[in-house]
Amino acid sequence: MSAPSAIATVTSTLRNLLTQAALEDPELLDTTVTTQAPAIARNGNEANQLNLFLFSTSVDTAFSNSPIPGQVKNGESGIPPLALVLRYMITAYGRNDDDVSGHRLMGRSMSALHDHPLLGRSEIQAALPDTDLHNQVERVRITPNMLSVDDMSKLWTSFQSEYRLSAGYEVSVVLIESTLPSKTPLPVLKRGEDDQGVTAQPDLIPPFPAITEIVLPNQQTGALLGDTLMLNGHHLDGDTVTVRFNHPHLTNPIDVPALVGGGEVQVSVQIPNDPANWLVGFYSVEVIITKAGEQDRTTNVLPLPLAPQILGIAPPNPVVPDGLGNATLTLTTNPQVRSEQRAALLLGEREVLAENHPLQTDTLVFVAEDASAGNFHIRLRVDGIDSLLVDRSVTPPTFDSAMEVIIS
Repeated sequence: MSAPSAIATVTSTLRNLLTQAALEDPELLDTTVTTQAPAIARNGNEANQLNLFLFSTSVDTAFSNSPIPGQVKNGESGIPPLALVLRYMITAYGRNDDDVSGHRLMGRSMSALHDHPLLGRSEIQAALPDTDLHNQVERVRITPNMLSVDDMSKLWTSFQSEYRLSAGYEVSVVLIESTLPSKTPLPVLKRGEDDQGVTAQPDLIPPFPAITEIVLPNQQTGALLGDTLMLNGHHLDGDTVTVRFNHPHLTNPIDVPALVGGGEVQVSVQIPNDPANWLVGFYSVEVIITKAGEQDRTTNVLPLPLAPQILGIAPPNPVVPDGLGNATLTLTTNPQVRSEQRAALLLGEREVLAENHPLQTDTLVFVAEDASAGNFHIRLRVDGIDSLLVDRSVTPPTFDSAMEVIIS
């Protein structure tokens, strides 16, 4: 693997190749090969000259995603190398700036690189001996980089120099070893208990417990306190099965034992009718399974909306003087609503916010200003979850008649 000086090694090797190619032509014995920016490369030189300029470097993604083969073994984590692609521009200057001599020099250099597509190990080592580039697994290749007229124009503009006959080449790949150490854990002594390895299961059902759906009674869109839920899944059987409900506003989760009679693919649980300790909102539901002699296993998590329930409406038929004025409704709710929860009464198509409730309460007061007379279906919305208005246990579904008020 190469040291950071690998870039300089490639440049030196190419310079040696171009120098040797020029010396093979008696007309080009005075050729010098420089490695400077085009704007300063000529610098008063009147002899034949080749300028080798590295104008761009980029990362080769094919070699940047895994360590070099042979450096790490299975189970070890090696750091990928810095894999570079080098782009060079070769510019030819003829003797006394004669274009014919420059063309002769360019032809000689391009022919040499065409016949020399790989940098030899001995050539690399002779160019700069303080690098291990010659020992890298991947050979260093030279390929022409055909630049369009537009690309060439942009390059020479950035060089701030007059255009001279040039050719582009790409050299890859140069691998520079990372300075970070590899992680080499100790070998594995045994795989599992009794060194028996992995237990295979010959079907598509995962071997761990999971719940796939939560079925609410009567096709409800939200659960109510006191409802019995069915949780379908697999591997749900155990000596003790507990359903855990977690809410963002609760300090601790609520664990409820599953009902007797559950099996491997289904368990049931009844939400306690505990209005003071439960609150409206979205719960995350998971099942905890305990078996003797085994570690407790926990299923995945599914969401469950717990909806508010209107237990009482007072007065059920408010009277508004002259048919237009303020209508006050007091609702008794289940569960109780906390002070930080947003509560609103949906009166027909109108939203009415609850009066201030600084304490946790099951009684909410709503004042509908400028209420008009008529029959209205009502819903209680707490933190974005509505009470159940539609009765889906019948076909077709109907509105719950108990959730209707008459303002007269």
